[in-house]
Amino acid sequence: MNKDLLKGLTDEQIKKVKECKSSEEILNLAKSEGFELSDEQLEAVSGGFCGGGGEKISKDCPKCKSGWTNCIEQYEKDGEKWYKCYCRSCGHTYTVKGK
Repeated sequence: MNKDLLKGLTDEQIKKVKECKSSEEILNLAKSEGFELSDEQLEAVSGGFCGGGGEKISKDCPKCKSGWTNCIEQYEKDGEKWYKCYCRSCGHTYTVKGK
């Protein structure tokens, strides 16, 4: 998980977040712990999409089919947008071509 997304959380809260198996568990944890997630953190745990500039890119993990993923990098190659994604379920890293 992107370390920037864990800013503002205690070590204990970070440990609990890392133990969560789904974005729903993370949202329930935040609610029960009484801390609010930033817009960026909410977007990261929502899973299933990534993008920039209003663009939405489907990014289910091709290995385990989980939607619990994050885009960790955006880049251009041969004039096309590409996204490097990370599956928080199985740890697989893969790329998705932008639309």
